[in-house]
Amino acid sequence: MRRRILQTSKFNNIMQQHITINGKTYTAEEAPLLKDRFASEYGEDSFMASLGGFLAEWYNESPLLKVHTSGSTGTPKELWVEKERMINSARLTVSFLGLKAGDSALLCMPLPYIAGKMVVVRSIIAGLNLMVVTPCGRPLQNITEIPDFAAMIPMQVFNSLQYPEDREKLMQIRHLIIGGGAIDKNMAEELKSFPNAVWSTYGMTETLSHIALRRLNGSDASEWYTPFDNVSLNLSDEGTLIISAPSVNPETLITNDIVEFNDKGQFRILGRKDNTINTGGVKVQIEQVEEKLSHYMPEGSYMITSVPDAKFGEKIVMLVSREMNTDDAINNLPHYWRPKHIILIPELPLTGTGKPDRAKAKAIAAEMLIHSVL
Repeated sequence: MRRRILQTSKFNNIMQQHITINGKTYTAEEAPLLKDRFASEYGEDSFMASLGGFLAEWYNESPLLKVHTSGSTGTPKELWVEKERMINSARLTVSFLGLKAGDSALLCMPLPYIAGKMVVVRSIIAGLNLMVVTPCGRPLQNITEIPDFAAMIPMQVFNSLQYPEDREKLMQIRHLIIGGGAIDKNMAEELKSFPNAVWSTYGMTETLSHIALRRLNGSDASEWYTPFDNVSLNLSDEGTLIISAPSVNPETLITNDIVEFNDKGQFRILGRKDNTINTGGVKVQIEQVEEKLSHYMPEGSYMITSVPDAKFGEKIVMLVSREMNTDDAINNLPHYWRPKHIILIPELPLTGTGKPDRAKAKAIAAEMLIHSVL
C-alpha cells in the first residue's frame, strides 16, 4: 500500500488539476461527478457521458489506466498503462507542435482507444479548451468555432474534403494530425495546398499514440517521419522498425513495419511484415477472414487481399479462382470484414512452397482496379 501511495502522490504532482470542456472549466474534485452530470444533460449513452467516465478514471487514485488496442493482429487487447507515461507522451506532442494554454483541441475520436484518450490528456496537461464532437464521419459539419488542433482518421478527413463548408473549416485548423490508417495519394495531394500544418502520425497503442510525425504540406512536406526527442529507432534483422521510447514505454518495441532511414535519422515506411488490412481505422486480419470464409467456400478457391482507397485507406478485396455464389459467405462476415470487390482470376497466386503469395495478390487486385475491371 505504501508503494501505491507514493506512486499516486508522484502522479498528482505532475498533472493539471482541471480541464476546460467546451469553454467551461472543471476541477479534479468535480471529475467523479461529471459522468452522472453529463449523462443527465446529454443522455446515458452519450459521448459526453463517456468523457465524464474517462475523466473520473483519469483523476482517481490509481496510477494506471486501461486502454484498448485497435487489434493490429486481428484481436483487440486490453492494456494497463501508466498515467505518468501518458502525460510524457502528451508533452512530446504539445512541445513538437507548439501548443499553448488557451488553444483549443477537437475531440472527435472514440475514447476506448488511445487516440481519443490522448486528445483529452493533451488538453489537460497543456490547458487547452477541449471541443467535444461525438465521433462521426463529418466531425466539422456542425462546429461554429475552428479548433487550433485536431486529430482525425483518414476517413474523417476524406469526408470533410467532399463538402465545401467542411473543407473550408478543415483548412483553418492550425495543426491537423491524421492517424489510424493509410493516407491515400489523392488525399495527400489535396492537402498539399492547405495553408496550415497538416501532419501524418506514426505510432501505436503501445507507444501511447504517436512517436513521430511527417508534414504533408508546405515547404517541409516529406515522406520521411521525424521522431520526437528521446525516441531512439533501429532496424531489426528483418528490416522492421525497433522503437525505444522509455518515457512512454519501458520496453523496446519491435514492430511489423518495414522501414528505411535517411542520414537525418528520419524513416519512411516501405510496407508491413504482417497481413493486416486497415480499413477506415479498423484493422482486419487476413487470416481470420479467410478462416471464417472456409466454413462457406471450397478450400483453395479464394484469397483475401486489399487495394488502396481514398476514403477508407484500404478496401478489402476477395480473389476467387472459380465462378461461385459468394453471397452467403460474405453475409456471414462481420460488416467491416466484407470485401468491397470480388475478382475472378484463372488461379490464385502461390509461393514456391504453396503458400499464398500476399504481395502478388495485392498487385493483381491493384492492377485490375487500375484497368477498371472491377
